[in-house]
Amino acid sequence: MASTTPETGVRGGSAKEGDLASGGAPMTHKQIMEALSGLLLGMFVAILSSTIVSNALPQIITDLGGGQSAYTWVVTAALLSMTATTPLWGKLADLFSKKLLVQIALLIYVAGSVVAGLSQSTGMLIACRVVQGIGVGGLTALSQIILAAMIAPRERGRYSGYLGATFAVATVGGPLLGGVITDTEWLGWRWCFYVGVPFAIIALVVLQKTLKLPVVKRQVKVDWAGALFISAAVSLLLIWVTFAGDKYDWMSWQTAVMVLGAVVLGAVFVLVESRASEPIIPLRLFRNRTITLASLASLFVGVAMFAGTVFFSQYFQLARNESPTMSGVLTIPMIAGLFVSSTVSGLVITKTGRWKAWLVSGGALAAGGLGLLGTIRYDTEYWHIALFMALLGLGLGMMMQNLVLCTQNQVAPADLGAASSVVTFFRSLGGAIGVSALGAVMAHRVTDYVKEGLAELGPKAAAAMGQGGTGGGIPDMDKLPTPIRTVMEDAYGHGVADVFLYSAPFALLAFVVTLFIKEVALKSGPVKAAEKSAADEKVTADAR
Repeated sequence: MASTTPETGVRGGSAKEGDLASGGAPMTHKQIMEALSGLLLGMFVAILSSTIVSNALPQIITDLGGGQSAYTWVVTAALLSMTATTPLWGKLADLFSKKLLVQIALLIYVAGSVVAGLSQSTGMLIACRVVQGIGVGGLTALSQIILAAMIAPRERGRYSGYLGATFAVATVGGPLLGGVITDTEWLGWRWCFYVGVPFAIIALVVLQKTLKLPVVKRQVKVDWAGALFISAAVSLLLIWVTFAGDKYDWMSWQTAVMVLGAVVLGAVFVLVESRASEPIIPLRLFRNRTITLASLASLFVGVAMFAGTVFFSQYFQLARNESPTMSGVLTIPMIAGLFVSSTVSGLVITKTGRWKAWLVSGGALAAGGLGLLGTIRYDTEYWHIALFMALLGLGLGMMMQNLVLCTQNQVAPADLGAASSVVTFFRSLGGAIGVSALGAVMAHRVTDYVKEGLAELGPKAAAAMGQGGTGGGIPDMDKLPTPIRTVMEDAYGHGVADVFLYSAPFALLAFVVTLFIKEVALKSGPVKAAEKSAADEKVTADAR
């Protein structure tokens, strides 16, 4: 296994900022919590932007005249921009003021949210979600980075638990709030985008008053070429996954061109990074086995996590005919599991310094939960679904923050930003590809199940289906005749279950990968000056 050697000759202000946690005057718990309050509020805003629209999306897409592809892209667009910009935010955090960057991210989020609420078409909404995603990418990456800059590794488990709890609250509060807003006639779904703006502004003010990190001014060169090529590669890959099997066959010349193009762009990105003076993803980090395996596990966790949060709204609203508000309420078991496991694991890890057992257990629980969710149908008893969701939530809560934590434990202060954002990047990448691919798969499976159901009803079913006015988009169940509605509910119930079933192997792969991560107990104190005087940015191999 390899480890990144800490150093003094760090580039930028990251080392000195890290000295807040590792220097001679460590912050008290009160000071940390004051600074963390604005950070947690910013994190809350970031997660809220994703979850608040989940239960409103069926209504949004119906009102804007979109179909399943638009439904998927409203989610994927934000994930794509978040994924593509996360490494850049991480690298900028190693070069510039972290406080200024998180404030800029909040302002970008506010701008995207306000315009998204004014959207008149799915295309306009998707474009605004791209802007939102850029801001969310900064908030997500910088929250982890600033936490690491303030707090010693051994104590990070405790405070990472707070981040996990914030994630859980925003995840459960988002769908509930989005459902209530959508169901409230005098508000409507547009307020799902406006409601986060006050929180973002409050976070901006709180951060200005409480977050105090030293800034080292220096001449830097931002790797814009690397950001461009990685964005292009990921975008092309997602476009291919979204339209394959619909606009063209999976095995077609379009597929060959897009996949080959994504591979070429990825290769160019690697070449650019190998030559850049300030790469957004330092390739030397991947000589560290923990970082490599944690990134790979995060990729698979991203698929499982976003599959569990994106498609439940369609299941409850279209397969079980629940309101947006109730759809949020019914997902509470998953969020409760996530809240409990992320908080408890953080506290226990802080006391023991041991984290691997949580990662391994989390992978097993997530895989089991998704596998069981793959068996549900539109008429499955809810208590079964609640139990399966709780298992999934427990598993995800044990893995998400702790994969970042084990990575931060093995890098120098100068690399905290880049290393943290790499793990977050792969989680977002897995989510973006997973949502796009699984959304396309679900659309095809639902279509097949509808055809099978209509065939069983007889030739008059197709005519009745046309009278229901679905038009190939998200159906309005209340307008369908009872026999047709039953067919649609069954199709969506089975289709969403297939999504969970296809996600389970990815969670299982995350479990397998975590088995090979070597556990290194979290450091219980500051990084010694002697440790920081090692050779500049040298990665040494551990022969063990």
